[in-house]
Amino acid sequence: MKLTLGFSPCPNDCFIFDALIHNRIDTEGLEFETQLADVETLNTNAFAGKIDITKLSYHAYAYCTEKYVLLDSGSALGRGCGPLLISKRNIAPEEIASGKLTLAIPGKYTTANFLCGLAFPNATQKVAFVFSEIEQAVLHEQVDAGLIIHENRFTYAEKGLKKIIDLGAYWEETTGAPIPLGGIVIRRDLPLELQQKVNRVLQRSVAYAFANPNASMPYVRAHAQEMSDDVMQQHIALYVNSFSENLGQEGRNAVNLLFQKAIDNNIIPKPQHDIFLPPA
Repeated sequence: MKLTLGFSPCPNDCFIFDALIHNRIDTEGLEFETQLADVETLNTNAFAGKIDITKLSYHAYAYCTEKYVLLDSGSALGRGCGPLLISKRNIAPEEIASGKLTLAIPGKYTTANFLCGLAFPNATQKVAFVFSEIEQAVLHEQVDAGLIIHENRFTYAEKGLKKIIDLGAYWEETTGAPIPLGGIVIRRDLPLELQQKVNRVLQRSVAYAFANPNASMPYVRAHAQEMSDDVMQQHIALYVNSFSENLGQEGRNAVNLLFQKAIDNNIIPKPQHDIFLPPA
């Protein structure tokens, strides 16, 4: 059976999915037609229900829980890996809180934007950019500050940009929980047995990647554009961890907490379906 599969070309996703799509593991008869895109495009495709399995922001997932259910494997969730708010000049968090400055964001429905709204509810002057263009937007003073994710965490300082606040650290300090950034969901109308099979295969792919870290490097490098090997490795180490193999109870608790805080702050609607994949 062939299923459509969407994920980003970022090193962490390519690392996780390499074994699955290149038949390095037992896929239990499943085949995958891949669609690689930036995070906000993946979010938009999920809203339209255009794809069988997809990576998406946890924030975005709140708007399509009726179409998709969350797998236990494949998530980007952890500590010390949250988005950073950066600027060209020295800006204090209080200036952001005033709501007078313009911010570049990597998409309305990204978890990064949710965290920014949680920390700075009055900061509503936002402009959406593809995540990889935000550093340049800040450098060229198209905006006052920018919300960066992915590998830009490792490159902004060398370009002379300054950190205003680590929003991942803000989340961890205020909740004590790891930050759920993105997850893997599968169409809810597919048979439960198939959903669970996909979860098993994905878990197997992550385990293979951990056991054979060099195997995925050609695939990771092919999609990393001009990224150095060092930045690729840092990216993978930051976003791929034990939660990627299995959310576990701590991971599920963190996702539930994110949703509850977003509901309490009128940021997302309350889901009408159980968001997690039932156990096999």
